[in-house]
Amino acid sequence: MRPPPRWVRRVLLAPLVLLLSLGLVVTIPLWMVVTLVVSPFTPGRLRPLRLLWLVTVYLAVEAVLLVALFGLWVAAGCGWRVRGPTFQRAHYRLCGVVLRVLYRQASWVLRVSVHIDGTDPDAVPHGRPLLVLCRHAGPGDSFLLVHALINWYAREPRIVLKEALQWDPAIDVLLNRLPSRFIAPARHRGDEAEAQVSALATALDSDDAFVIFPEGGNFTPKRWVTAIARLRRLGLPAMARRAEAMPNVLAPRPGGVLAALDAAPGTDVIFVAHTGVDHLFTVADVWRELPMDKRIAMQWWLEPAHAVPAGADERIEWLYRWWARIDAWISDNRPVDLPLRGLRLTGRR
Repeated sequence: MRPPPRWVRRVLLAPLVLLLSLGLVVTIPLWMVVTLVVSPFTPGRLRPLRLLWLVTVYLAVEAVLLVALFGLWVAAGCGWRVRGPTFQRAHYRLCGVVLRVLYRQASWVLRVSVHIDGTDPDAVPHGRPLLVLCRHAGPGDSFLLVHALINWYAREPRIVLKEALQWDPAIDVLLNRLPSRFIAPARHRGDEAEAQVSALATALDSDDAFVIFPEGGNFTPKRWVTAIARLRRLGLPAMARRAEAMPNVLAPRPGGVLAALDAAPGTDVIFVAHTGVDHLFTVADVWRELPMDKRIAMQWWLEPAHAVPAGADERIEWLYRWWARIDAWISDNRPVDLPLRGLRLTGRR
């Protein structure tokens, strides 16, 4: 759903989040009593209390972040220097702190352990930008990916996102100040969307990471079928058959990837796969899974720039080969149940 105009988001949505956060924090003792009373009558271990804590933490962090962003705006001369190098770095550091807090709280409440294999941060060439191509399956993967890039890989992400994410006031304010593009699939089609991707991927700094989700949307069984039908409509039966052989991912759309590669020649590429959060899209999904008791797996592969093909057709074939590899990895790395005791929250860092 298309977000309202910017002035509505700033004047109405942001203050509404502040009020909701304040109201929830003030009344949290009452809500805790209510959730403790109803917990024995719901499935899962303290499921209502866990969900209450997640919502409270998220709203509180969102409110604090909005206040901090307002402070940075004032310090930047009421926005005059907010896109200067100093304030850009300050915004990325603030984002890293927020993501660390949310990651720790979500891991604890959901009872999950995140394990990352593959390319170690120290193995990534320093002083060179990265192009990051990630499987897309729910908001959880975006959260984990950006957290890892900022806090483990010491990178400053440039991200292509859906326009609807601007309904979230903190995401709206923060990412409209940082290099990013909000794209509406219904309005930004073909050349227009690729032009925005190209502009964002141009002139990457040495510590930048350009993030794109080649599938163009979250994986769902319905979208999987639709993607295959789309390839057939376009007269690409061979690609449709290859997409049918990848039941865990959507067929990648190469337009944005090709635009990014052309705009950032000689850039190393990292492919990211994950499994474990690909079924969490809504609050109802989180409620149903609490606590998850799972180990979530992520895999990072580094493809050096010299291994990226030069021609467009060769690059499409290369992208499909990688997506088939990601699909196979997902099949082999389903979430692992954690023991009820002795849980250790682990990650790369």
